[in-house]
Amino acid sequence: MTTLAAAIFVLGILILVHELGHFFAARSVGVRVDRFSIGFPPRLISLTSADNGWDLKLFFYKRNEAGKIVWAPVKEHFITSNGKEGSGTEYCFALIPFGGYVKMAGTIDENLDATIENKSYELMSKSRLQQTWVMSAGILMNTVLAFFLFTGVSWHTGQAEASKDPVVQEIIPGLPADEAGLIAGDRIIAIDDAVINSWSDLSGIIRQLPNTEIDLEWDRNGEIHEKSITTYFQIHPTTGDTLGAIGVRPKIFYNPISFGTAATIGFGSTVNGFGMIINTFRMLFSGQASPKELGGPLMIAQLAGQFAERGWADLLIFMALISVNLAFINLLPIPGLDGGHIFITLIEGTIRRPLTVKTRMIIQQVGMVFLLLVMATVLFNDFSRLFGN
Repeated sequence: MTTLAAAIFVLGILILVHELGHFFAARSVGVRVDRFSIGFPPRLISLTSADNGWDLKLFFYKRNEAGKIVWAPVKEHFITSNGKEGSGTEYCFALIPFGGYVKMAGTIDENLDATIENKSYELMSKSRLQQTWVMSAGILMNTVLAFFLFTGVSWHTGQAEASKDPVVQEIIPGLPADEAGLIAGDRIIAIDDAVINSWSDLSGIIRQLPNTEIDLEWDRNGEIHEKSITTYFQIHPTTGDTLGAIGVRPKIFYNPISFGTAATIGFGSTVNGFGMIINTFRMLFSGQASPKELGGPLMIAQLAGQFAERGWADLLIFMALISVNLAFINLLPIPGLDGGHIFITLIEGTIRRPLTVKTRMIIQQVGMVFLLLVMATVLFNDFSRLFGN
């Protein structure tokens, strides 16, 4: 239950913030918003802004006049608000929760709606700069959200500082230290006959020895233990260097900091988040990482549940990292994503004429097929992990 609640909380807020970016940006340049959806069709609940009120609809299966089972409104109620001027925008919660979209007038979006009449309130009627602003607003909102989350958590918890003592505070399950039998509270005193006096001594030696057998010696309540273990490797998120590790963490202290310092940490963490993603793509293209390691909604849900159990601060940091991921993925020039729309707008600016509706629809269809293949891949990976592959 914690996993489900945490997943809904994380994904719901990230999607809402992203789509609000597009919504407010569209409104700011006079583009009519036809639909604001959290989740992908079919719709479950919709609330449409009308003159003098709101039109509320609940959708489910029912028989139409021809006796055919269709997904359609099963209940409808008008909420009166005298004097209200309706915008015609439909706000809805849809059945598939892993996404959302803003349907703007005069666009070819996820629905492949080709109705473009070149009206003043349509997106295609706006300048290239205004179109780019509307399409990039979701990316900007997710980036800003990540910055504020990193900043807020840093200001609340303080600046992390690792203990200098080589005493293990946490063992990562399934990694060499765990398999060797180390537990929290053990003091590592030697590696390959090199005396360990501080955590920097420990990390300095192990980082230089990826995939290497080492003799590890530790003190547990005055009793000396010794065992040969083989390190594993991890990739430095910024430099891409291969580093040795055994799966132990030191005790962390948090020192109070000013808001300015927290904002600096938040900015650095946001930039580093993008750096980690770029490095991941580099590893995928170079063969250092496998596409099998990619995760989708189920993996995000599982991780959200794990971080939620560790506390609000950890969950919000996880949300910030996913927000950075969402911003970066949408920045890619893939048709169907924000970056794809921006790329098409830049092409039109370069050739000094708009692409035909048919060309745009073909590009959009190709992009949707690619995205469906990617989604199928990550879902396959998710189910493989879930069922024990």
